[in-house]
Amino acid sequence: MFTRRGCLAFGMMAALASHPALASGSDTFPLIVRNNRLFLDIAVNGHKVRALLDSAAESTLLDTRFAKSIGLRIDAPTTIKGSGGDEDAAFANGVTIRVTGMTLGPLKVGVLDLSDVGKRLVHGPLPIILGREYFDAARLQIDVDGGNIRPVSRTETPLGLRVPLTSMRDIETLPVSVEGHPPAAAAFDLGNGGAALISAAYARHLGLLSDGRAITRKRGGGIGGEIQRIRLKLKSLELAGHVLQSVDAEVDETDSATPLNIGVSVLRQFVITTDYHSRAVWLKLH
Repeated sequence: MFTRRGCLAFGMMAALASHPALASGSDTFPLIVRNNRLFLDIAVNGHKVRALLDSAAESTLLDTRFAKSIGLRIDAPTTIKGSGGDEDAAFANGVTIRVTGMTLGPLKVGVLDLSDVGKRLVHGPLPIILGREYFDAARLQIDVDGGNIRPVSRTETPLGLRVPLTSMRDIETLPVSVEGHPPAAAAFDLGNGGAALISAAYARHLGLLSDGRAITRKRGGGIGGEIQRIRLKLKSLELAGHVLQSVDAEVDETDSATPLNIGVSVLRQFVITTDYHSRAVWLKLH
């Protein structure tokens, strides 16, 4: 849902700081699903809180008010790039997160005012967005429609077809084909609760805005503010050897990091196993 501009070293530091103690491979945890948004009940420095899950977030983000309420020391701000534009964020060190039987940290995480994005995306407070530190820490099996998530051993054979991950501007992508065209890089974005996204440049390249298909406009965007997007229907979307028909999509007219972005509306049709360390996801169609 968002990317942070500039400091790749920060993401590397956060990953290196995570040495989780894995739960048993049989331990399954509730995944709360609301309007294609995914939530986990976690603890931040011992304080229980409900987190929005975002596999495309380069860093975990805490709401400023929540961070202050649990006594975190906040450093000077910098700029992050969100799906709705740029926004200033500060940072906090020494953050420990307990999630699905694992302990992450101590971490350096972003801190910014999430009240506006919370109102728009979840219609309420949004104390934390749990980012890629969680996905870097373990192999995870995620069943959105089943409402559960579990860390799994890397000796366990994942369900479904293995799909390689490729990093593009610090976002994990997988190959996806639109309407039979050659595969393009699509951000693997469990923080995207809306339609599939297509960058404006790629939409023009495929002729999607000039081939006579029905086009409407819809409000969208995440961190950085609300924006208007062109909405259209894709005849087909192919990933992991499966062709999905009549897929809702929106055109991203910001400086998109990737040609495509697929979120929960598409990925919930699969049982998902993520392994950022092994540079792969496995997808098994329900």
